[in-house]
Amino acid sequence: MSAAGTAQLRRPLPTARGQRAALVLAAVAVLLQVAHPLLSGDVLTTATVVSVLVFAAASLVSAAATHGARAAVVLAAGAGGVGLLAEAVGVSIGFPFGDYAYAGTLGPQVLGVPVVVPAAWLMMAWPTALAGRSVVDLLRRRGVPVPHWAAVPLAAWALTAWDLSLDPQMVAAGHWAWEHPAPALPGIPGIPLTNYAGWLLVSLVVHAVLHLGVPRGVRPGVSPAAALGAGAPALLLGWTWLGSALGNAVFFGRPWVALWVLVVMGVVALPALAHLRRRRPVPGAPPATGA
Repeated sequence: MSAAGTAQLRRPLPTARGQRAALVLAAVAVLLQVAHPLLSGDVLTTATVVSVLVFAAASLVSAAATHGARAAVVLAAGAGGVGLLAEAVGVSIGFPFGDYAYAGTLGPQVLGVPVVVPAAWLMMAWPTALAGRSVVDLLRRRGVPVPHWAAVPLAAWALTAWDLSLDPQMVAAGHWAWEHPAPALPGIPGIPLTNYAGWLLVSLVVHAVLHLGVPRGVRPGVSPAAALGAGAPALLLGWTWLGSALGNAVFFGRPWVALWVLVVMGVVALPALAHLRRRRPVPGAPPATGA
């Protein structure tokens, strides 16, 4: 092969093509989740696992397309790796989530944890990380002197809020169970408060790693709005927030779960998504750079 041909192979996936691929994967993940209320039994379990894997792939491709290959590696290790470690410790000693056990219905396991579980941490870590940055950007534009690292607790809050819908769904499906399910949030029985405390702790670690490892700037050729999650991450965040609320209210008979998710996740999701529609250059903001 010629030197020119070798150089062509070594070039990263063009950013526009990568963003389109991420958007297609995100759309497939959403369609799979839309079908969940129509499915049951093994078919539902398979659709759940596949949708998580496709969602995770969308996040990884999006990270690589907009922020470079290093961002995808940091996402895989910082979200998937930290998530796996936290879950492995959790099922072993009951910290930090409380005492729980997997039923063995979600496929192959590593360290006693279904492989799909760290993929779930990974899939939502990317859109919530960008949502946290978007809210910080919004606040700074309005003259609020918040530091850039404030994106970490904001993103962790959004990631933890997602579990307000996830855990009731998975427990109802029999994929895991809690040994001590009380005390619980009003309207969400069966899920102990320790679970949400553990989620917040792990989410803070995950997003601290992402904040340090993923630059705020983007690859050349990527619009500044994409750095804050336009495209696939915005679709995934918006769908997870509003789709979870709609599904619990209309299809799953859990109106309190719907309300909790709508309000708690909306604290970050709503301003983040609204901000993407009217982003303007910020004086003194870091220029778009390669990763």
